[in-house]
Amino acid sequence: MDELPIGRRVAYWRGRRKMSQQVFADRLGKSKSWVDKVERGVRRLDKFSVLYEIADILQVDVQLLLGKDPERRSDALNCIDQVEVEEIRAALERYDSMSAYFDAAPYPPPLADMRKAVNHAWLTYQYGRYGMLTRALPKLLRDAQAADAGYGGDDAREAAHLLGQVYQIASSVLRKLGECDLAWLAADRSMAVAQRADDPLLAGIATTRVCNALVAMGRARPALELNVTIANRLAPGGGNDATPARLSVYGMLLLQGAMAAARIGDSATVDDLITGANEAAVLLGGDQNHYWTSFGPTNLELHRAAAAVELGDGGRAVEVHQLRIQEPSFNALLPERRAHHLLDIARGYAQMGDVANAGEMLLRGDRLAPSEIRCRPIAHEVMSDILRRTRGAPPSPIAELAEHMGVGV
Repeated sequence: MDELPIGRRVAYWRGRRKMSQQVFADRLGKSKSWVDKVERGVRRLDKFSVLYEIADILQVDVQLLLGKDPERRSDALNCIDQVEVEEIRAALERYDSMSAYFDAAPYPPPLADMRKAVNHAWLTYQYGRYGMLTRALPKLLRDAQAADAGYGGDDAREAAHLLGQVYQIASSVLRKLGECDLAWLAADRSMAVAQRADDPLLAGIATTRVCNALVAMGRARPALELNVTIANRLAPGGGNDATPARLSVYGMLLLQGAMAAARIGDSATVDDLITGANEAAVLLGGDQNHYWTSFGPTNLELHRAAAAVELGDGGRAVEVHQLRIQEPSFNALLPERRAHHLLDIARGYAQMGDVANAGEMLLRGDRLAPSEIRCRPIAHEVMSDILRRTRGAPPSPIAELAEHMGVGV
């Protein structure tokens, strides 16, 4: 895309914003003929003032119009690329609430619309549709920030709650796709907003996003300490109730702490934290999705297997998969959870040297949630390992998936 004429870039982003030439021309105060000539390269865009106005209408950084963005990925899923990353970064760099402190905030979107949009984004994430989600995130971030800046009273708390959730969604998908610095930034923002939302459980689950980002950045020990500290503050008992929502958030804090402990090789702490999470899962009584955690007995076993993989014990992970995870309850989980687990088990089989079953797990995960397999850097590493260690040509389904992933030997 960096080699396209500037007019073609304008046309590209206008199309992405689903604007007709007439609508775009009206917003710009130009004629439709003027826009058409610019996009066809008949008329030059040589005034920076006009370029900045176009960038503002299209809601992109002006550098993208000037050809500073790298080429887009050509894979069918279009997982994420630097164009999408820069859009999300620009949205995260907005400080609407601070601007509203000095000036009147822009008219905020209706909270009912925001609730629907946030719920849809969560479901898009939990169904593993990462390409769709990353394309929607910039606008969702901007709308949630405008709502947070524009409402007062009780509505202000709800708006902050919704913004905190959007930051968590952004952090989760960015971490999966390897954008760890932005994942940490979004997660850190979610913790700050949760305090304004006056919701300890939202702050608690935001903590897990921060810690996940820290682990991805190689900072597992502070992640472990933070998860355990906040889990202790939210633990049921004493002055705290034992509602399903609290049990779910508390249990996820312990499970994410276990994953951080596994990353540093502390198997004793892994066992202790999983035991504590199991007590919460038993009290909960089944698999639920409070605060979008998917917490419950089945997800606990998925984390037990994942922790074994992080500890380098692929055999233990496969054993958990085969003996402790019941198929009906596993199949009831949303696609992202199931595909994520199958990727973990693929890693476990690869640790055992069983590349045939490792490949089969990737294929099963791809059928459930293609983005979880095709878009994640860790899945690319597993596929590369499978191809490297397969004698002769890989089976055709594996070769086809590798091609879709853009992975070679």
